[in-house]
Amino acid sequence: MEISALTRSVVKNNHAVISPDGYINSSVPGWTNCTVNVIINEDMGANLCQTFITLKQDGKLIGKTKASEIFFYIIEGECAATVDGETKTLTKGRFVYVPIGKEYIFENPAEGTQILTFHKVYEYLEGYNIPSVIFDDAANIEGPTYLGDPALRLQVLLPDDHSFDMAVNIFTYDPGGHLPMVETHIMEHGLMYLQGQGVYMLDQQWYPIKKGDSIWMAPYCQQWFTAMGKEPAVYIYYKNVNRFPTIV
Repeated sequence: MEISALTRSVVKNNHAVISPDGYINSSVPGWTNCTVNVIINEDMGANLCQTFITLKQDGKLIGKTKASEIFFYIIEGECAATVDGETKTLTKGRFVYVPIGKEYIFENPAEGTQILTFHKVYEYLEGYNIPSVIFDDAANIEGPTYLGDPALRLQVLLPDDHSFDMAVNIFTYDPGGHLPMVETHIMEHGLMYLQGQGVYMLDQQWYPIKKGDSIWMAPYCQQWFTAMGKEPAVYIYYKNVNRFPTIV
């Protein structure tokens, strides 16, 4: 008999590992005929929101960004997305960045279409305009080696432009590939594993990680990862960027 009290999910004051076995669905106004799992949000101490959406065949996401920008990424399936009057068909690996003050509609999905979102309150920067809507495909974005290590490849999905206060990247590790250092930094992360498995070290604690798992890392949470198994480990992740590091 399976013991229902077992889980790999862990929630600490400065990091969390959320595995799908503990998902509880949420109801989001305007998002209909779908399941919504809120993976990361402010109630756990984060400064971002990360959701995972599974659409039924008649599912729709209808809304308008207000204080927060949203990044939508198609994990599986297909749907039509209309943002600020522009409509595109989004398939696996395609994404759309929706800046503040824009209406969006996601509709006509294939049954079971899965969408990952990252939300952040937009911080204005004097001298820079609010970014425009961006539709793109991760397959079109180069993945150069990271810090000269051929086992690590990093795709930067959003422009490296100071009008953006968030970045979303895809990190690929070949089996045995690992971060070259224990990172300790001001940036906050939210991420989801798209493929593979490995071991993540978060604040000197070690966690087995696999496809479908999500991780939250608060600022200065120490972090290190190594890929294990027979296929590359791939995750998509958010971080805050390009703004002054203190309010003092």
